[in-house]
Amino acid sequence: MSTPGRFAPQDLHFEERIRASFARQKAMALIGASLGPVAAGRVEVRLPFRDELTQQKGYVHGGIVGMIADTACGYAAYSLMPASASLVTVEYKINILSPGRGDLAARGEVVKSGRSLTVARAEVYAGDVHVASMQQTLMMLADTPDSVE
Repeated sequence: MSTPGRFAPQDLHFEERIRASFARQKAMALIGASLGPVAAGRVEVRLPFRDELTQQKGYVHGGIVGMIADTACGYAAYSLMPASASLVTVEYKINILSPGRGDLAARGEVVKSGRSLTVARAEVYAGDVHVASMQQTLMMLADTPDSVE
């Protein structure tokens, strides 16, 4: 992971904004994911193991692994953006390294934060087992707040 304090948030209330946004994510609620630690440029998404999230061999489905990695990267990037902005994922690449067995944690962090594009990465773990690595590009949408009021 990157050095703490490497990136400065543009909004000092970023954690509150991220937690409120995450609470509105119906997809995360559907799979039972929760938000772990939130810091400038770093976010963790946690997912308890459930049989309903597995594929035919009993491992957490790769699409679910991708969901939590995508979300961790997205909120890591969002933590550095102004409160008046929102973002979208432009692309990502994920490598599944080991079967997802047990509770998962996706740890997202910003690699480079630019004016409009941010590159982030996520590492997904089941305990000490490295399940997946993702690299992602996100685009900031200026003056389009995330909230739907």
